[in-house]
Amino acid sequence: MLRITRYLFLFLTFFGPSTYLYSQTVMPNSSNATSKFVVYQMMFHLWGNTNTNLVRNGSAQQNGVTKFKDVSTKALKALKAKGITHVYATGLIEHATMEDFTAFGSPLDHPSVVKGRAGSPFAIKDYYDVNPFLADNPAKRMEEFKSMLARFHETGVKLVIDFVPNHLARQYHSDKKPAGVVDFGIQDNNQVSFAPNNNFYYLPGTQFSVPEGVHSPVTVNIPYTEIPAKVSGNNVFSSQPSINDWFETVKLNYGIDYQHGNATHFDPIPDTWLKMVEVLQYWADLGVDGFRCDMAEMVPVEFWSYAIPKIKSQHKQVVFIAEIYQPDRYKDYIFRGGFDYLYDKVGLYDGIRRLMQQKPEATTSDITRVWQHESGDFAKHMLRFLENHDEHRLNTPAFAANNFWSTIPGMVVTSTLHDGPIMIYMGQEFGEKANEIEGYNEADDRSSMFDFWRVETHQRWMNGGKFDGGLLTESEKEIDQFYQQLFKKVHSSEAIQQGAFFDLQYAQDSSYDAKHLYSYLRYTANEKLLIVTNFDAKQGHEFNIQIPTLAVDMMQVKSVQLAKNTYFTPPSTSDSPRLTGNKIYIPANSALIFNL
Repeated sequence: MLRITRYLFLFLTFFGPSTYLYSQTVMPNSSNATSKFVVYQMMFHLWGNTNTNLVRNGSAQQNGVTKFKDVSTKALKALKAKGITHVYATGLIEHATMEDFTAFGSPLDHPSVVKGRAGSPFAIKDYYDVNPFLADNPAKRMEEFKSMLARFHETGVKLVIDFVPNHLARQYHSDKKPAGVVDFGIQDNNQVSFAPNNNFYYLPGTQFSVPEGVHSPVTVNIPYTEIPAKVSGNNVFSSQPSINDWFETVKLNYGIDYQHGNATHFDPIPDTWLKMVEVLQYWADLGVDGFRCDMAEMVPVEFWSYAIPKIKSQHKQVVFIAEIYQPDRYKDYIFRGGFDYLYDKVGLYDGIRRLMQQKPEATTSDITRVWQHESGDFAKHMLRFLENHDEHRLNTPAFAANNFWSTIPGMVVTSTLHDGPIMIYMGQEFGEKANEIEGYNEADDRSSMFDFWRVETHQRWMNGGKFDGGLLTESEKEIDQFYQQLFKKVHSSEAIQQGAFFDLQYAQDSSYDAKHLYSYLRYTANEKLLIVTNFDAKQGHEFNIQIPTLAVDMMQVKSVQLAKNTYFTPPSTSDSPRLTGNKIYIPANSALIFNL
């Protein structure tokens, strides 16, 4: 009777309101074998800075900045030894800055439309160049970049760079564009608000006004002038955006007339589409391994379905990752747009963050909801993370500083739930606190991308170029060790890399705390794992794990016997996991992996 009841439950659950049975039972496919890679986000201008004498709003010369040579073969090997397979290097392409490189052909940016001394990495000033301040010899900056790229390839680590398609710096000008390339906006008719072949949107009869509250850290002698005003990057059709808008950028026109019912003009192909494909082709031809596409959802999916196949027809292995926050558009951007991976922020990240922060409404059923109702049938396309440059650091008051070792269940679920890739942010693996006052950023629990600064824990891991963590504290080394052990497990386990997934939550009895515990299976013909996580920050839980008959049949085993595989527990706990038959005891903030 129990067997029949469980089959009936599954039938009603998955063939009734939800249609995602196969998201739980899909078997591994050989094409998935390399999708579970580990991305390391490197805020490039901060990464190699060794200066410890920093001043608020300091220049690159005062505070220091990464140089291309800092990402040495030794450094890349150290990252690879941690389990990193891909580096997403944020801020390589030349963006608006308050630094002066006019002597090297780069026009000066007006400081009133630049955020911070360094500037925003997403206010691109020249799509065909790299930031001069990253080079020892700014005149040879592209040569230095190419040498660094060669080191990536020699080491076997892949380089992913930014592609910022939605907007660019207000004073865009390319001094490095290839012959025949025309700058954005040069051929625009700026007397009309919209034209299909304009690169920008205009506000005829207006003059741009710098937002109230903008105070440049450098002297401004001449007011910024822009006539007519262009529409700002976050679709603000006002000549005076607010200080909270993307006022330092201008919106690119992909053929959508936002002021007239979002009418589309995609035939003939808009000029912006052609220009942006040229940009992608340029960097792909240079040999970069992928693009992290900023705010991809603000660019029509029709563009992506046009552009991505063109690049992949010549560079098959180039990876496209989309920053996107609308789950109802996920399928469109994967199956129509052609993206390889999408950010899983709104679903899994938000649910796990609530659990780690011990919010009253937090429940592990949010994890089940993600695969049942959001991305279960295409989970291999979801890039999962707990930190990036936009989000609060884990070890901060805004996130989980008061419950830091909730990192264990949070990262284990993030890394092992399905077979898509994982991303961490530089310093995350040491518990970076991001509590220094940089300048544009004011210790807001994020590492500043707008200032010339450092990531303090990462700086100590570099240890003067030894890249051995010699200056880390013991607690920071423990955090680092957890990440290394987790990534080692991810890379070595066939079941985690490409196995099927089975959610066990529905099958547990009343002794199981379904609010704080989350349990699931990952399995292939060769390896079968049970993963149990406890998000309860205060107490351990003991229960008999229930493996339903359906799961046993699908794994094609005759019986289930559990054995220890890997245990992740907080280093300070005196509590120990226990396994007796099918009875499991899991300490607070822990994750246990068992062989079946």
